[in-house]
Amino acid sequence: MAAVKILVIPGSVRESAADVRLAAAIVKEIALADHEATRISLADFALPLHEDGESTTPSVALDLKRMIGAHHAVMLVTPERHALPPPLLLNALDWLASVRERNEPPQHAFRGKPFAIASISERADGIYAAVTLRQMLTAGFGAEVIAPQLIVARGNDAFDRMDRLQDDNEFAGMQALVRALIDAAQRMM
Repeated sequence: MAAVKILVIPGSVRESAADVRLAAAIVKEIALADHEATRISLADFALPLHEDGESTTPSVALDLKRMIGAHHAVMLVTPERHALPPPLLLNALDWLASVRERNEPPQHAFRGKPFAIASISERADGIYAAVTLRQMLTAGFGAEVIAPQLIVARGNDAFDRMDRLQDDNEFAGMQALVRALIDAAQRMM
C-alpha cells in the first residue's frame, strides 16, 4: 500500500513544550512505520482571534485547511491546561470549522480523513483536554476521530534524555495510536 501522509499538529508553539516533544516522538514513530509525517507549528499560521460574524477569512486559515487537505490523516497533540486544550489550538480549529472554498460544504477540513488525539498533562490523569477535543471534533465538526487516544501524564518528566517516553505503557500506547491512525487512513484512501 501507498505511504500514508499524516499531519501532526501540536497545540503549543514552544519547542521545549511537552506536547511539542510528544509530537516529535509521534513523528519519529510514524517514520519508523515507513509512512510520512509533517509536523507543523501553529505559530506559522498566525490566526487572529475568531469572532462571531467575522467577514473576512485570513489567508493563513485557508493555508492551514489546504495543509490538512494534503494529508490522509491528522494527529492533534494537545497539552492540558486547566482541564482544556490551549486557546491557540481551539482558535485554529474554530477557524477551520468556518473556512470554505468554492462550493465546499461547511466544516470541509474535518471530512474524509481520520483524526487522532494525543494529550499530555502535568497531572496524573490528564484526560480532560482529550475528552473536550474529541467532543468538539465529533459533535461540533463531524470529524471521524479514531477510538484509541493517548494520554501521557507527568508532562516534561514523561521523557528521557533522548525525548523518548519513559513509561512502557505510554510508549506502547503511542505505538498503538500511530498504528490505528495509519490503518484508519489506509481504509479511507
